[in-house]
Amino acid sequence: KKAVHVGALFPMSGGWPGGQACLPAVRMALEDINSRRDILPDYELRLIHHDSKCDPGQATKYLYELLYNDPIKIILMPGCSSVSTLVAEAARMWNLIVLSYGSSSPALSNRQRFPTFFRTHPSATLHNPTRVQLFKKWGWTKIATIQQTTEVFTSTLDDLDQRVKEAGLEITFRQSFFSDPAAPVRNLKRQDARIIVGLFYETEARKVFCEVYKEKLYGKKYVWFLIGWYADNWFRIKDPAINCTEAEMAEAVEGHVTTEIVMLNPENTRSISNMTSQEFIEKLQKRLGKNPEETGGFQEAPLAYDAIWALALALNKTSAELVKKGLRLEDFNYNNKNITDEIYRALNSSAFEGVSGHVVFDASGSRMAWTLIEQLQGGVYKKIGYYDSTKDNLSWYNNDKWIGGAPPADYTKVITTFRFLSQKLFISVSVLASLGILLAIICLAFNIYNGHVRYIQNSQPYLNNMTAVGCTLALAAVFPLGLDGYHIGPGLFPFVCQARLWLLGLGFSLAYGSMFTKIWWVHTVFTKKEEKKEKRKTLEPWKLYATVGLLVGLDVVTLIIWQIVDPLHRTIEEFTKEEPKTDTDVSILPQLEHCSSTKMNTWLGIFYGFKGLLLLLGIFLAYETKSVSTEKINDHRAVGMAIYNVAVLCLITAPVTMILSSQQDAAFAFASLAVVFSSYITLVVLFVPKMRRLITRGEWQSEQQDTMKTGSSTNNNEEEKSRLLEKENRELEKIIAEKEERVSELRQQLQDRQQLRSRRRSSNPSREADNHFSPGLSAAPAPSAPFYQPNLPLVRCLVSEQADKLGRGNCDGSRVHLLYK
Repeated sequence: KKAVHVGALFPMSGGWPGGQACLPAVRMALEDINSRRDILPDYELRLIHHDSKCDPGQATKYLYELLYNDPIKIILMPGCSSVSTLVAEAARMWNLIVLSYGSSSPALSNRQRFPTFFRTHPSATLHNPTRVQLFKKWGWTKIATIQQTTEVFTSTLDDLDQRVKEAGLEITFRQSFFSDPAAPVRNLKRQDARIIVGLFYETEARKVFCEVYKEKLYGKKYVWFLIGWYADNWFRIKDPAINCTEAEMAEAVEGHVTTEIVMLNPENTRSISNMTSQEFIEKLQKRLGKNPEETGGFQEAPLAYDAIWALALALNKTSAELVKKGLRLEDFNYNNKNITDEIYRALNSSAFEGVSGHVVFDASGSRMAWTLIEQLQGGVYKKIGYYDSTKDNLSWYNNDKWIGGAPPADYTKVITTFRFLSQKLFISVSVLASLGILLAIICLAFNIYNGHVRYIQNSQPYLNNMTAVGCTLALAAVFPLGLDGYHIGPGLFPFVCQARLWLLGLGFSLAYGSMFTKIWWVHTVFTKKEEKKEKRKTLEPWKLYATVGLLVGLDVVTLIIWQIVDPLHRTIEEFTKEEPKTDTDVSILPQLEHCSSTKMNTWLGIFYGFKGLLLLLGIFLAYETKSVSTEKINDHRAVGMAIYNVAVLCLITAPVTMILSSQQDAAFAFASLAVVFSSYITLVVLFVPKMRRLITRGEWQSEQQDTMKTGSSTNNNEEEKSRLLEKENRELEKIIAEKEERVSELRQQLQDRQQLRSRRRSSNPSREADNHFSPGLSAAPAPSAPFYQPNLPLVRCLVSEQADKLGRGNCDGSRVHLLYK
C-alpha cells in the first residue's frame, strides 16, 4: 500500500490537553481503517504529529516543520481553536484541507477567511441556542458573562449576545481577563450578577472558581454556566497556580450547569466502524490504561476518531474521482489545487454514522449535533436534558436540583418602598394645629367684637387682626406639610407643594409683618430727637397698613415668579438598599418624596435671606424699644416678646429642617411644631392679656371709664407712673417760678409804697394822730410783715410732691384771686 501522510497537532498540555485522549483515538481509527479492504484498499494512512501545547507560537514552529519536511501531508489536523485559526488561515496557501477534531471557535465558520476548514467538533455557537433555551425555561432575563480573552470565547460571546437580544433577553455585565480573573470576579460580585456564563479553558476555570470561592459568588443565589468539555474532575486536580483546597473548589462549583456537544452517540447502534459507542469507550479505556476523568480530551475522543473516518471516506471517494481524471492520491502536492478541490467536495458531502453520532457538515464546514445539558450534583455530573437546535426540541429529564430548592432569581428584585410620615405624629400635630386655628378664630372674633373699646383701639386692632389671620394660615400649612404619598397620588403632589409654600409664606408675612410694623413705628418715633419726635407722634394708621401690604406684596410677587419660572414638583430621594433577612433574592429600596424645583437652593436662599434679615431686624428693634411706652400702640412690649420667640424658633428650625430633610418624621416634627408653637405664643402673648384686662375690669361696659384710663399703659408699670409725675412736676416748677417772680415785684411795690407813706406821715403828724384813733385803720397790715407766706394753701398746693394725689380741685381758688390782686 502506498502511504498517505496526515500532519496533526495534538495539545498534550496547556489550556486544553485534549491530545491525551484524542491521540490514542486517532491511532485506533487509523488501525481500523488500514485494516479495512473496502476503504482505501491501495493506500495506508500514516500519522505525523507534534505537541502544540495549545499554544499558537508553538504550533507555528511545528507547522513549518510539517510543511517543509518530507513527506508531503495531504491534510492537516489541529486541535485547539487558537491553533486551528493559525493553521487554517495559512493552509490555503499550500492548497491543504484542514480537519479539526477539537476546535469550537465560531470564528472558524468564516468561509472567506478559512475556505478549506472542516471540523467534527461543532462550533461553540451551538451552545448558545441551548443556553438561551435554558434561560427561557427558568425565567431568566438578565445574564452576566466572564470570558478569557481569546478569539474563540470572544466570538462565542458575540454570538450569544446577538441571540439573547433576539430572544428578548439581556446581557447586563460583561467581564474579561487575560490571566488573572480576580478583578473581574470582584466586579461581578459588586454588580450583583446572579446568572453567569463562563467561557474559559480548564486551567483558567480553576483560577476563576478559586476567586469565586473567595468572593462567595456561589450558593443558592447563583448559577454558573460552563463549557462541558472539561475533564469530569477538573476542579479536583491540584494546580499550583491557585491557593484553594479541593474542598473549597468543590463547594464553589456545586450546582453549576454545563452545555456540551453530544460527542458520543447515546443510542446503542453500530457505527461505520462496526462499533457501538460503548464498545468504543471500553476499547479506548483499555488503550489509555488510566482513569478517564484524569485524561484530557476524553470526551472529545469520539470526535477525533470520527474525524479520521471522515477523512478516510473523503479520500476514498476522491480516489475514485481522480481515477476518472487519470490522477491518483499520490500525485498530490502543495501546488495541485485540483486534488484539493476534490477532497473538499468529498468532505463537504460527507454523511455517515460515527461513534459520536451522525456526522454531517454544514455550509461553513462545522459539525451539526445535539447538545447535552448536565448539572454538577454532589460533585458528580448528572445528565438533565438534551437539546436539538435544528428542530428546537428540548428533551428534559426533570432531575435538576437546586441548593435553594428552586432556580434562583436572575437578579436581586428591588422592591421600591416609600418612607411615609408617621401617622401618629401627623394626627397629633394636626390636632394641635386645629386647636391653634380655633384659638386664632376666637382671638380674631374677640378683637373685632371689642373694636370700639378705647383700650383695644389703642393697640391697633387691624394689625392684630392681620396677625391672627397670619397665624391661621401658618397653622393651616401644617396639614399639607404632612401630606405625602400615603394620602395623595403623584398627580396631586405639585398642588400640595404649592399649598405648603403659599400658606407658609403668606402666613409669615401677615403675622410677623404686622408685628414688625408695630415695633418699627415705635422705634422710629421714640429714638429720634425731641423736636422731630413731637412732629411724628401723630400716628397715621394707613402707613402701618401700607408697610404690611408691602411685605405681603413682596412675598406674593416672589411666589408668583417662582411658580411660573421654576414650579415646585415631586422629586424622589433614594436611599441605600436594604437586604431583608427572610428573602435573599429581594432588596428593598427606600424612597422619600420631596417638594423641589430645578433651582431650589437659589429660591430658598432668596427667601431665607429676606426673612432672616427681617427676623434679626425685628429682634434688634424689640430690644431697642423695650423701655419705651406709648399710648398709640399700647401692646408693643407684648409684640416684642412675640418677635423674640418667633425669631428664635424660625432661625433654629430653618437650618435644622434642611439638614434633616432625609428624615421625614424629624423634619416634619421640627417644622410643624415650630409653626404651631410660634403661632400659639404669638396669639397668647398678644390677645390673652387684653382678654384678661377686659374681663377682670369690665372695661368694655363703660366707655367713660375707658376714656378716663386712656393714659395708662397695658400693664400699669411703675415706669409709666414715674414719667407722668416727672412731666407734671416740671410744669408745676414753671408755674412756681412765675409766681415767685410776681411776688418779688409785689414786694418791691410794697416797699416803695411804705416809703411813700413814711414821708407823708412825717409831713403830717396831726393826721397820723387822728388816724391812730380812727377805727377803720386798725386792721392795716404791719409794714414789716412779708407778703409771700409759704403756709398759704395755694403755695402748698403748687409745690407739693403729692400734687397728683391732692388734685387741683383741692386748692383754694379764692387765694389765687387774692394773690394776683
